[in-house]
Amino acid sequence: MPRDAPARFEVDRLLTDPATGIIVCCGSGGVGKTTTAAALGVRAAEAGRRVVVLTIDPARRLAQSLGLSELDNTPRPVGSVGADAGGSLDAMMLDMKRTFDEVVLAHSTPEKAAQILENPFYQSVSSSFAGTQEYMAMEKLGQLRAQADLEGTWDLVIVDTPPSRSALDFLDAPKRLGSFLDGRFIRLLMAPAKAGGRAYLKVFSFGANLAATTLSRVLGGQFLSDVQTFVAALDTMFGGFRERADVTYALLKEPSTAFVVVAAPERDALREAAYFVDRLETEGMPLAGVVVNRMQVLGAPGLSGARAEAAAEQLDDRAEDVNGAGPAPGLTAALLRLHTGLAEVASRHEGHVRRFVAAHPGVPVSTVPAAPTDIHDLDGLRRVAQALATG
Repeated sequence: MPRDAPARFEVDRLLTDPATGIIVCCGSGGVGKTTTAAALGVRAAEAGRRVVVLTIDPARRLAQSLGLSELDNTPRPVGSVGADAGGSLDAMMLDMKRTFDEVVLAHSTPEKAAQILENPFYQSVSSSFAGTQEYMAMEKLGQLRAQADLEGTWDLVIVDTPPSRSALDFLDAPKRLGSFLDGRFIRLLMAPAKAGGRAYLKVFSFGANLAATTLSRVLGGQFLSDVQTFVAALDTMFGGFRERADVTYALLKEPSTAFVVVAAPERDALREAAYFVDRLETEGMPLAGVVVNRMQVLGAPGLSGARAEAAAEQLDDRAEDVNGAGPAPGLTAALLRLHTGLAEVASRHEGHVRRFVAAHPGVPVSTVPAAPTDIHDLDGLRRVAQALATG
């Protein structure tokens, strides 16, 4: 860590505090959010908490690291993790379409649900519409928290937010989905279905008729009809969408929720983390700390890159004088130059973190050293969790 290190992020205090009911791991894509969420879940369970981890990661390696053959939309127990301490760990992976289906089934009549689920446009939107994954992550969080409160199944829910282009997408998803459903284009599509039959001619002006005719030509009559049918059916439950989004959004602001911003020690990732830290402050949401993953750590921190390079050059000069005794100077020089490269990376990482800390002096930070290999088992997750607690 840099010399002017911030207050340490006390991970164990967060995990063992019974007042902590939700932890949201957020950050830009590719910074280790999923691994961080899983590691926190393992450590919390082994500290006696009853934990469920919701991940949004299509990679099978996470399931394998937890000792599971697969992860899906149903929480699955992770062996006997935490049993010795009276805790437990369940894990699941968000299935965006299945979650959307569950919302439709839970908040509409069987007839209306069947109409929506069988609609071709719904089948496309529920799988690929921009923002749906983020919105459904919030839906699933709300479901898990409600189940925990009702049944006492878990006392801690840990959420790995979607790998979005922007870390802000998770917070903006309900608003963006609402804007889509409230937009002029959608209102235009809904009007024919709402008006129905001959009333359509009375409701629509010549301009609206012309617009609908043009859309039909561009999109195709059947596609337009599918969209109109879908939107008309969804309109009856849209109030529920907004209400649940508001409830979940309020839940994220409660003191029992803690946000953990995850970053990598690179300029772009830390800039994104800074945006998210500022956004959380603006929204009044509780930030617990920042985790910086994959920090380069030197095996010989006392040997600077410049000294290692100088020693390598001296060995190059002596290479022709060696009579075969001892290690080859060429190999030693190569190892010294490898250290030089790693020292440069470590210096760059520390510089980026130092600048982040200077800009956010009150934010606790924990750093995790770069692992030599991918995390592929529970022991690997435990090592990450130990680094989180002591970094």
